[in-house]
Amino acid sequence: MKITCVIPAWNEAENISRVVAGVRPYVQETVVVNDCSTDATAELASNAGAIVISHPINRGQGAALQTGDDYALSSGADIIVHFDADDQFLAEEIKDMTAPILEGRADIVFGSRFLGKKSNFPFTKKYLIYPLAHIFTRFILGIKLSDPQNGFRALSRKAAELIRIDNREMAHNSEIQAKAYQSGLRIAEVPITVIYHDFGQKLSGGFKIAKDLLIHKIIK
Repeated sequence: MKITCVIPAWNEAENISRVVAGVRPYVQETVVVNDCSTDATAELASNAGAIVISHPINRGQGAALQTGDDYALSSGADIIVHFDADDQFLAEEIKDMTAPILEGRADIVFGSRFLGKKSNFPFTKKYLIYPLAHIFTRFILGIKLSDPQNGFRALSRKAAELIRIDNREMAHNSEIQAKAYQSGLRIAEVPITVIYHDFGQKLSGGFKIAKDLLIHKIIK
């Protein structure tokens, strides 16, 4: 089974070499989608051993993931892992994320920070953004997963072919979850560890995600 890791990256020169080096032992192919970075992200990712695809303009993380998924499918990937470039995830947990697919128990696997493993949550995320996100995704979108906004996931080839990411920005996380339910895919959750280095996310970011998702739901 060919496992391809897709890493969307925008101005991640500080982290990208370390992230690519950490991921490569657990996958057969590592793809970094450089979303028009103004620093050395693309060069460093290539030097670290990743295949680099560059957007000529900044299109957002959701669009970068779709670009990576398209490439992975065209190159024969059986499983696609989405992994962030900011060094918050643990590469060794890729084995846990892909296991349900490899064992034939799931078509798509979502990482969750709320299933037992500890993460150093920023106060605003833990007590304001995530409770509101849980309410929104459960009652508006019908998503019954424990973690509404998590970029660590694994998709079977079937799931990647069925789910096309339309939201270019951060609301793509919940969009992917919603489309997994709508497509009737077998869904699993796996506990993961997240190590936060940036504690600056504002509540306004959470409201923007909710607005983007609601607009998308109305349009659809």
